Amino acid sequence: MAILIFLVLYILINGLPHLKPSLFSIHYNSQNVSLFPAMINTLTMVGLSLLFAGPIGIFSAVYLAEYAKRGSKFVAFIRLTSETLTGIPSIIFGIFGMLMFVDALHMGYSLLAGALTLALMILPVIMRATEEALHAVPDSYREGSFGLGAGKLRTIFKVVLPSAAPGILAGVILGIGRVVGETAALIYTAGTVAQIPKNIMGSGRTLAVHMYSLWTEGMNVDQSYATAVILLVVVIILNFISDAIAKRVNKVNE
Repeated sequence: MAILIFLVLYILINGLPHLKPSLFSIHYNSQNVSLFPAMINTLTMVGLSLLFAGPIGIFSAVYLAEYAKRGSKFVAFIRLTSETLTGIPSIIFGIFGMLMFVDALHMGYSLLAGALTLALMILPVIMRATEEALHAVPDSYREGSFGLGAGKLRTIFKVVLPSAAPGILAGVILGIGRVVGETAALIYTAGTVAQIPKNIMGSGRTLAVHMYSLWTEGMNVDQSYATAVILLVVVIILNFISDAIAKRVNKVNE
């Protein structure tokens, strides 16, 4: 708690005095290092990454928890590989994304290449959290559904997944946090262009990359602190929305 409070206060004290309306201009230039394009790119990156990693991670976990034979070597191998992916440094993902998506698949430096790279990074997080959430659902729920005549697929979608929703959303929140704060992987895949691209095949920087670029350039350190404040606010808002969805799902289930 003390460390968290210190970090938040440090960011607010150094960043709030430098927040100006000009930082929210739609266009970035040398006279006005606007963070608005980076904020839009960040939200786009979060949406694309979850679009790719969410369904794959959740349904992979459903297979491992509900369909795969418990104790099988295949399941153990999948868990080992997913846990290994979790421990790989982000710079390695960045180099892989550059070689695979940017060069081999000819996507170039683009939001799509960055989103696919981040999807690989957050996939094991969502997958593992979902699997644990599914295991936490009591077997009596499944047995009751089967006893009423529901099939396995209907039981999973109507009983098990809604009951595990809070745990699944916790994994999604962790994934969002990693997407929002990532820099190394995106520099090699999405690029550092400080504008809103026309489509997902265009290059663009996120808030974290924007903050890093301003700091390393050395001429706009104050604006990098202001960017850190906005980045903090964006993370809090995204977490609040996810928490609200989880509470709503729990209320519906009750």
